[in-house]
Amino acid sequence: MAIMLLDAEKAFDRVSWDFLCSDSESEEDEITEEEMDKLKEAVEEKKKLIATIRNKPWKMKQKLEVLKDAQLFVEKFEGALGKGKGKQFYAYKVMMMKKWMKFQRDFENFRTACIPWEMKIKEIESHFGSSVASYFIFLRWMYGINMILFGLTFGLVMVPEALMGKPYGSIPRKTVPRAEQANAMNFATLWDFSGYAQYSVLFYGYYNNIRTVGWLQFRLPLSYLLVGLGTLAYSFMVVIRTMAKNANDEGGGDDNSFNFSWKMYTSWDYLIGNPETADNKFASITTSFKESILEEQENRRDENIHLTRFLRVLANFLALCTLAGSGYLIYFVVRRSQKFALEGLENYGWWERNEVNMVMSLLGMFCPTLFDVISGLENYHPRIALRWQLGRIFALFLGNLYTFLIALMDEINLKREEEKVVMYNMTIWEASLYNGTVSGNSTAPPIQVDPSDVPRGPCWETMVGQEFVRLTVSDIMTTYITILAGDFLQAVFVRFFNYCWCWDLEYGWPSYCEFDISGNVLGLIFNQGMIWMGSFYAPCLPAINVLRLHTSMYLQCWAVMCCNVPHARVFKASRSNNFYMAMLLFILFLSMLPVVYTIVSIPPSFDCGPFSGKEKMFAAITETLDNDFPAWFAKVFSYASNPGLILPFILIMVMSIYYLNATSKAYLAQNLELRKKLQLQAEENKKRSKKASEKVADNAEPTANPKEHKRDGSPHKEHQREDGGHSNKRAHRHNEEGSSGKNLEPPKIAVTRPPGPRAPSGAQGNPRMQGFPATPPRMQEGHR
Repeated sequence: MAIMLLDAEKAFDRVSWDFLCSDSESEEDEITEEEMDKLKEAVEEKKKLIATIRNKPWKMKQKLEVLKDAQLFVEKFEGALGKGKGKQFYAYKVMMMKKWMKFQRDFENFRTACIPWEMKIKEIESHFGSSVASYFIFLRWMYGINMILFGLTFGLVMVPEALMGKPYGSIPRKTVPRAEQANAMNFATLWDFSGYAQYSVLFYGYYNNIRTVGWLQFRLPLSYLLVGLGTLAYSFMVVIRTMAKNANDEGGGDDNSFNFSWKMYTSWDYLIGNPETADNKFASITTSFKESILEEQENRRDENIHLTRFLRVLANFLALCTLAGSGYLIYFVVRRSQKFALEGLENYGWWERNEVNMVMSLLGMFCPTLFDVISGLENYHPRIALRWQLGRIFALFLGNLYTFLIALMDEINLKREEEKVVMYNMTIWEASLYNGTVSGNSTAPPIQVDPSDVPRGPCWETMVGQEFVRLTVSDIMTTYITILAGDFLQAVFVRFFNYCWCWDLEYGWPSYCEFDISGNVLGLIFNQGMIWMGSFYAPCLPAINVLRLHTSMYLQCWAVMCCNVPHARVFKASRSNNFYMAMLLFILFLSMLPVVYTIVSIPPSFDCGPFSGKEKMFAAITETLDNDFPAWFAKVFSYASNPGLILPFILIMVMSIYYLNATSKAYLAQNLELRKKLQLQAEENKKRSKKASEKVADNAEPTANPKEHKRDGSPHKEHQREDGGHSNKRAHRHNEEGSSGKNLEPPKIAVTRPPGPRAPSGAQGNPRMQGFPATPPRMQEGHR
């Protein structure tokens, strides 16, 4: 290689770069093809050296020098490898290829740097473990989903109505009633999402039922319906896709083999140059060792099975009692709220108007803590305990949510009964507006009435949207107050009063708080379920949730680093978050049911919303098909929507899902069986290797012959049997037998204890070999 590089450099000493890139054919012929081939081989060798220089066992200074020389050589001579008139084009192509590779590398670095909150999550993972970091990764994923939902509702529903629809005050549904105008801008009214907030694009009732709006002829009712259903369909697709991706990322292999050895020798990143990054990496490695040690302790732990079963049954009984008490309390409060609504909420105070929301928020704040205390009786592995905790809190939130929905359905029925009375009164009121109603003159024009004086119906859709917005805002405030008044004040008290207290506050009671993973994860899932259910009636909900998640990331990152301490039992999160995703998929399914039920079954309000005047909300689709599509397309759609075709299609889908699920389970069982067989085979190979080595060691033991010892001049002692002299004799004897043809088998390697610290031949001048034991002669002969 050195001769090749020398020839290439001599060839290019005769001509310069400008000479090679010139257009003169007479000058180009002065370099021979042989020299060009040598140069090309030299450039390729230099490229291979640059790619593999990190694997060379050289000092860093030598690596840097060689790398710099190789890069200069490639940069200088690579562009001259073209032939004839193509040299300039080849040089230009090489230059553009380098710039393109640099752009790709820079773009990849830029894309990595653009991942939101990546460094914050890495810092939290290094200090608190992967279990706490998994919550923040889940929160970031939820933030991305809600950004898409916000873009759909804002761009396809709110903006078209605000820009192309009728302005505020033009029609009754876009005007605050005169009786409410005096208090419409008060802070208490706006905080309750009434007044001007109620009659705005934030809620369902503000939107007009005109089929097309603006000069673009935008189909607003159709867009409203399709966006409401499209957000649910998109959420289903993303959640299922993420679950499939996590399942594929799990992979196979045995992570329990040589776990501590891999962590010991491969954990550190030698490219770290920042002291703060090095500290974070050190903390991360320490935390990972704690996680692995805990895993090993849990696998080897012995326990009293009878006592454990009794405590777990007791814990489940207490959890069921808590869930039952919570459900009864919600039911009692909902019944009280219906009574207050019938008597008139203006006769009651703030607590009575918001009693349901506050009770649900308080239950969501205190019940997870009670479940955490109950879970201490079960003595599960931390990961299993987390799943039980998540399941119990999920049952609590789900029961509260559906109790709230039952209350809303009762209130919707009351509003619909009130709507019938209002429709009858409006008929009489409209008739009285004509001058000829009483006098018999039916040709007189109607009286112009201000939109704020027109009587209107209760609009149950806006009422449902207001309830979901209030519940979301109260949940946000409860979460923030819990962080500030709970974790932060407790940490300040422990920090500054520990010096003058009777006992150690940091290691005793109350100590610093641990990050509540289960409560925070279930809070996210429960809040997202409310967003999915309420965004059809309140298009502003995705925007509120985006703001909540954005502020929650910063506030909770600050709280966990400032106020919390790592868990006493640090454990490693599973490689996939499919447990979180399974709960999210379940809550998405349960959130879709009320929305679909109201769209298909309940008639919309007669004087508010984009579907007013229609029998059902989905009539906007049939109206669009009749007016904007050919007759044959509408006929095909009616045939496709026939239950006789839909039911068999659903049955085929269910059967396909069942078949794929059964197939995946069979493949999983086969993989587990193959993994067990491989593990058993590896253990069997270890046993065979151990027996073979023991047999070789027994055959290599010298025969206790005192004559040979006396003839050799060595003392007849037991510990001298492993001396190097006997090994030399045995090796010499084997060599003689092999040379005479009596023994054609290769010499066996004796597994013996190495002799004393004696440097081998040629090691006296090598400082690295000083102090190393000599290689046994029989092994030397075997290597020869």
